[in-house]
Amino acid sequence: MSERTNLMEGGKDEILLNVLHRAQEKHGYLSESVLKKISSKYSIPIAKLYGVVKFYTMFHTEPQGKNIIEICGSPSCVLNNGISLEQFLKSELKIKIGETTQDKLFSLYKTSCIGCCDEAPAMLLNRKPCTRLTIDSLKATIENLRKEAGEKKE
Repeated sequence: MSERTNLMEGGKDEILLNVLHRAQEKHGYLSESVLKKISSKYSIPIAKLYGVVKFYTMFHTEPQGKNIIEICGSPSCVLNNGISLEQFLKSELKIKIGETTQDKLFSLYKTSCIGCCDEAPAMLLNRKPCTRLTIDSLKATIENLRKEAGEKKE
């Protein structure tokens, strides 16, 4: 099968997701120009690509912050103080869900279950799970990430 084969034929959707993941890892997000290249290379209509990218919360079409926080919105996390943690993050970072801080250090998202229900509340930080969260642990995490970013600037 050639690389130019249409990935949407014959149950190849999972390959498309891998292509999109690799492109996002390489470029940081899926810009219009990146999606056009994928569309051309794999003979997939651009509208189909946008449909896939907009459906899955792990894909982004805008530049992202250095640290991507995805707060879990599963019932287990919500029932274990997840809403308070979400409110804290929005207040502390001064952004809403789906936004990036002005300094480009943080992007904040809400996602569906991340599979850590037994250790709720949880979030993903740069695709790695953080569990048994408290406001104090979130404060420390944000503070450490800001400190690391400040040290790297100097």
